[in-house]
Amino acid sequence: MSKLQKPIARLLAKPMDYTWDELLLLMIALGFELRTTGGSGRKFFDPETKALFFLHEPHPAKILKAYQIRAVIHFLRKERRIP
Repeated sequence: MSKLQKPIARLLAKPMDYTWDELLLLMIALGFELRTTGGSGRKFFDPETKALFFLHEPHPAKILKAYQIRAVIHFLRKERRIP
């Protein structure tokens, strides 16, 4: 399994302990840039395709909620970045 396949497989397993740091590393590896907005809002932007994904960074715990994981998976599938 490649270095990129492992984090994708973990995301697709929808774990209850998926962290913001794991998501950040995965999105950067897939070619997205992190852009901050006001407060805890974060945008992942792909300069090549102009794809944009908005998400609130979880705090104070850095664990993503189940609906956030589902939204990330849906977006990445729509963008054809993951199977």
